[in-house]
Amino acid sequence: MKTFLQYLGAMFVLAGVICLAVYFFANPTNALLVAAVVLELVGLLGYIVINKFIQ
Repeated sequence: MKTFLQYLGAMFVLAGVICLAVYFFANPTNALLVAAVVLELVGLLGYIVINKFIQ
């Protein structure tokens, strides 16, 4: 379970990158940009906070 939690923030960052790729290649709407920014920030902050408490 600890291994999964360590990479949870990175998974959110990856989801944000996927949103940016969909925005670039398929459907350029502002909602995808907002979702990508939110996922990137949540992933970055989550990665920092979760790893601080786990280790």
